[in-house]
Amino acid sequence: MKRGDTKSCGPLRFHGRADADILTQGTAVTKTELRKLQAFLRKSFGNEGVLVGLDPKDEEAAAVRLGERQIAKITVDDEDGDRSFAFAMKIPVGREVLQSYLQKLFENPRLTLAARGRKGDFVELNSGEDFLGVISADDAKGSSYTLQIAILDIDLDEF
Repeated sequence: MKRGDTKSCGPLRFHGRADADILTQGTAVTKTELRKLQAFLRKSFGNEGVLVGLDPKDEEAAAVRLGERQIAKITVDDEDGDRSFAFAMKIPVGREVLQSYLQKLFENPRLTLAARGRKGDFVELNSGEDFLGVISADDAKGSSYTLQIAILDIDLDEF
């Protein structure tokens, strides 16, 4: 085949995958992964109202909703051969009310913040004894934050 030549590969075929029929061309996240991510986040945040679906503005990402409001975005990282997901949620409040904001948002008093070593601009988010992710300040004043959760493919196995 010469440079510039194109060749049709025909329809996508999947062999041996139970979720093959739900993979849509051009979408990085399968319906099965969306369902598993939703179950994972519901368990992690302790809230059955968390919904995960395709992001209408970015076909390579998933949108996380709580009620009618989109609260976060999930992107896929499969560059190293290991599939993982990056959850990112902007939090528009200052440090002094960060914990109570998250507890009220998810209706879960078990969500707590813990200092992360000597770093003053990072805190951990925990649900009871379980580590969920890291919250970092978006600016020097600490007027807004971002929650980041790394979700590995193996984290979704039980769902």
